[in-house]
Amino acid sequence: MNITAQLKDFDQLNTTIAVLGSHSALDVCRGAKDEGFKTLVITQKGRGTPYEKYYKSDGNLGCVDEIIALDNFKDILLVRTIEKMISQHAIFIPHRSFEVYLNDYNAIEKNFEVPMFGNRFMLRLEERGTKYSQYDLLEEAGIRYPKIFKKPADIDRLCLVKVLEKERGFERAFFVSRDYSDYQNQVERMLKKKIFTENQLKQSVIEEFVLGVQVNFNFFYSPLNGRLELLGTDTRRQTNLEGFSKLPPYVYQNLSQIMPVTYEEAGHIAVTVLESMLEKVFEIREKFVKASKKIMAPGVVGPFALQSIIIPGPPKKDIIVVDVSPRVPGSPGISSTPYGSYLFGKSMTVGRRIAVEIKQAIKENCLDKIVT
Repeated sequence: MNITAQLKDFDQLNTTIAVLGSHSALDVCRGAKDEGFKTLVITQKGRGTPYEKYYKSDGNLGCVDEIIALDNFKDILLVRTIEKMISQHAIFIPHRSFEVYLNDYNAIEKNFEVPMFGNRFMLRLEERGTKYSQYDLLEEAGIRYPKIFKKPADIDRLCLVKVLEKERGFERAFFVSRDYSDYQNQVERMLKKKIFTENQLKQSVIEEFVLGVQVNFNFFYSPLNGRLELLGTDTRRQTNLEGFSKLPPYVYQNLSQIMPVTYEEAGHIAVTVLESMLEKVFEIREKFVKASKKIMAPGVVGPFALQSIIIPGPPKKDIIVVDVSPRVPGSPGISSTPYGSYLFGKSMTVGRRIAVEIKQAIKENCLDKIVT
């Protein structure tokens, strides 16, 4: 796969920003249009209405210039789809849905012959059980993360068990356990309900449940400027956890027997942090960038998020990273927080920040520094 050979023909007028039609595609397209790029959304039949009708480019309205409707998202790997993108001088922007719907990191790394913004080889860090996982990267960086229990019998405190669902192999069926006996009871019940399989359970991760405030810190690392930028902060809204939190305590026990708590993501909301936390926040992220270059060259490029829990002292508040997102984060509301405007003097979406970096690389003839 020779991506470098393709880059010599790119310029501002003929470059297309391409993205899979899910997750944060509209954020990517709006940012690309604002910076003067053409946009292309690759969607699946039956899933394309927002892109081909409600946000289709029409004069000064909309942000989606063209659509490729596939029978299945996985058809993005077909030669004809790839050749179509290459013919339009596309730079592809990956996000979580791209990884999930393809479910084939080897194909993403070796067969998807379209220049990809960022480090395509870091995408697999989100999965557990790979040669290098996010835990390896956090360990290398010296960043605090939850205690991991190697086997259920070791559980000696409140834990969060992360196991893939049976029906949707990309979603995780989280459940909370306080000890080994509680773990066994919940596993027995969930296996009977076919929420996950025995094999999926064997591949699960058991983490200490961290009590604190969840904040996703959404950064952008610019190789062109050697600069780490905090674009914004957010927190998740999840079903049906969000509903449980509004119930009176006396109904919890009865509900837990018939309706397990789920952590399925439904949306995000903006959240800010105390300014006194920023030094720690940037320190952790600088360590992450440095470690990523060592473990998986060229390291992180562009947007990434460290999903974190802020915990209380003593001696003082600290940050524990519970998940790593080495690509476009899933919250378009990031720009609603003030951190990007502190740096740029205006609100800066993730999609637009990506387009700004691509535009600079084209101008300076160094696209090879930001695509793989």
